[in-house]
Amino acid sequence: MTGMGAHSAPVGPTAGAGHHPDTNHPGKALMTANDTITLYHSPQTRSSATLTLLEELSAPYDLQLINMKAGEQRRSAYLAVNPLGKVPAIRHRGALVTEQVAIYLYLADLFPAAGLAPAIGDPRRGPYLRWLVYYAACYEPALVDRAMKREPAPLAMSPYGDFDTMLGAVVERIANSPYLLGDALSAADLLWGMALHWGTMFKMVPDNPVIADYVTRMTGRPSVAKVAAMDAKWASEHEAAKAAQA
Repeated sequence: MTGMGAHSAPVGPTAGAGHHPDTNHPGKALMTANDTITLYHSPQTRSSATLTLLEELSAPYDLQLINMKAGEQRRSAYLAVNPLGKVPAIRHRGALVTEQVAIYLYLADLFPAAGLAPAIGDPRRGPYLRWLVYYAACYEPALVDRAMKREPAPLAMSPYGDFDTMLGAVVERIANSPYLLGDALSAADLLWGMALHWGTMFKMVPDNPVIADYVTRMTGRPSVAKVAAMDAKWASEHEAAKAAQA
């Protein structure tokens, strides 16, 4: 795995990050030995959820680490990848994919045997797509408005209506089942688990026992702990690199 910027030191598989194709793993059916997914990642950001998904899929990946503390996301090298200067982004088979939900859809469908994405024709496919897109179309705009202490747009214009109604729809869905699709974990849960974890941590999402139980269930997964440990190491290295530049 290679680093994007001057302070993103190469990180190899022996450090615990990344997977390589395993012909005995059922999720590798669509992959080849040179079919590695490249993730542009900055620790402790939205791209951590994508890294968690890659771990859950046992996907072959390498990383381009972006030191956002040093502003590397605003430099020409990364702006050539994503002009918005945001992570995550992935490259696979020569194609560039940006936007968290698009990446989630792409990756979960790429590994059908992992069982994290209902197939087209499965009656759960519609609800699955709904909750993934709801995250980007409703939750994210609502959370930004709340973080910025802004009033939402008028109901006729707001993409999410009002915050309580937006969040209430999610709470109602997970109140009586462990996951968004019922008893089956999906990629949508990995995304929402991380989103609600960060939202509650920073007090932008109000305390709620249903949300707390769901977050505990999702953050207790080994993939989340592994990514958190790697991120903590990289974040510390990035902070040190920034200080060395000062």
